[in-house]
Amino acid sequence: MTVTETETTDTSADTCAGPPQGNRRPDGADRYTISEVVALTGLTAHTLRWYERIGLMPHIDRSHTGQRRYTNRDLDWLALVGKLRLTGMPVADMVRYAELVRAGDHTYTERFELLQQTRADVLTRIAELQDTLAVLDRKIGFYADAGR
Repeated sequence: MTVTETETTDTSADTCAGPPQGNRRPDGADRYTISEVVALTGLTAHTLRWYERIGLMPHIDRSHTGQRRYTNRDLDWLALVGKLRLTGMPVADMVRYAELVRAGDHTYTERFELLQQTRADVLTRIAELQDTLAVLDRKIGFYADAGR
């Protein structure tokens, strides 16, 4: 799946997180243990379990022995969650977004509004950081000139 593909009612197919990470198995042979997902994503096993418990992750398949088995779609979803975390989106909003995706296509408007608000928040933060960077640049320039 690509970034431009349409979201579906299946949470695990909501793949707008960007290109796949390296070292992934082909679809159909993509059954990862929790420790493999930890290695691929940098998340802890505790975090993965917590995401599942709070509803941020869809249902994760289990092996016949009860071990979690993640797919490439799960990895794509985790990548999106990682991007949402970087935006500063509250966990409650991320869970709400996951619930909306699972609820189906009729929630597009709500998803759109949630992501639009997050985008506006990110743009505000970028502007604040640019202002902060300008202050630092002025100070650095002052000290560079003072040292000559």
